[in-house]
Amino acid sequence: MKIGIFGGSFNPIHTGHAILTNYLINDTDLDAVWLMVAPQNPLKEGYDRSLDLHRLRMTEMVASRFEGVITSGLEFSLPQPSYTINTLHALAEKFPDDEFVLVIGADNWAIFNRWKNHDEIIANHHIYVYPRRGYEISIPAELSNKVKALDSPLIEISSTMIREKLSHSHDVSYYLPDDVYQYIKRHNLYTAK
Repeated sequence: MKIGIFGGSFNPIHTGHAILTNYLINDTDLDAVWLMVAPQNPLKEGYDRSLDLHRLRMTEMVASRFEGVITSGLEFSLPQPSYTINTLHALAEKFPDDEFVLVIGADNWAIFNRWKNHDEIIANHHIYVYPRRGYEISIPAELSNKVKALDSPLIEISSTMIREKLSHSHDVSYYLPDDVYQYIKRHNLYTAK
């Protein structure tokens, strides 16, 4: 099975993530998509462990809408900080008959050379890169058989912006799937402390 690993903090998961998931499962050659909730991005500052379970539950709400899409909390069981290479090793060991494709944004592709063991990732896995505003997807000719630029919709919604708006009690209902928005309100998440 060819499985796309779409990782992120999903803090919170939003409509842009859902649209990209829809594209990945319906408009690519992937048989399945795993939304890999990351406990800690080594390239990002500030990490609130209290939101881990909430982020998993909200991501499950989105995954449940699609056939072939699941939420994975595998990285929570791996050593921290969370590095993609460790995740891919764990997946290969646990599911040796499956092929795992890394799905990343053009912003991450632009700094991919800073990722731990990035050469090993490219050597052993295909990478699908989705567009992000302000980033050109430039793929060297020698990597064209391993790295593919996706023609997915460009949706500019950020979790950071949503958290900021929520902290000021702004209405963000159109940025989030309805059940995710109701969950955030019910659990009083991202409000100013």
